[in-house]
Amino acid sequence: MSFIPFLIAAVVLAITPGPGIAYVVARTVAGGRSEGLASCFGTGVGGMFHVLAAALGLSLVIAQSAVAFNLLKYVGAAYLVYLGIRMLMRKEEPIPVDAMPTQGARRAFAEGIVVEVLNVKTALFFLAFLPQFVSPGEPLVPQLALLGSICVALNTLVDVVAVFAAHRLLKSGAARAARARLMTRVSGVTMLGLGAFLALARREA
Repeated sequence: MSFIPFLIAAVVLAITPGPGIAYVVARTVAGGRSEGLASCFGTGVGGMFHVLAAALGLSLVIAQSAVAFNLLKYVGAAYLVYLGIRMLMRKEEPIPVDAMPTQGARRAFAEGIVVEVLNVKTALFFLAFLPQFVSPGEPLVPQLALLGSICVALNTLVDVVAVFAAHRLLKSGAARAARARLMTRVSGVTMLGLGAFLALARREA
């Protein structure tokens, strides 16, 4: 398991401003800190659904064919390169905070689960990202579950920080926009480099 490269990439991706942060900030604005935190933990639970689905699905792939698994890793590496290019080309815009009705912490938690479970992009990302850092010769499900859980924990932690800093994040100052652009560019370069490195790296048969 390539844990250090994985951890670096996971941390960089977690701190990159994106739809997840926008969602929990919007929930915080609508219903206060309690709803914001509830939505954070809801999306975390939803994220674990994708982790388990990826772990079980990929374990079936490797059980059927090591060649198919290595092919999946190449496709995943290409997807990471694609994500990196999109990040580098993206025009940074203020985090959108559409008006949301207040609904209480319990419902915000449930909605967070549903929103994340139905997020196809999360499923695609885990299928592309997690296989790059596992050793096919070792039990696959525990490795995928561990790596995926770390990703979800990091993302949830960043979302919680965003909730507590919601008022600052909502300010449209140039300094905040510059920081967001910098994080996006760093993430793009990281994804691009990671995808290229993994695609060129020697694959296990």
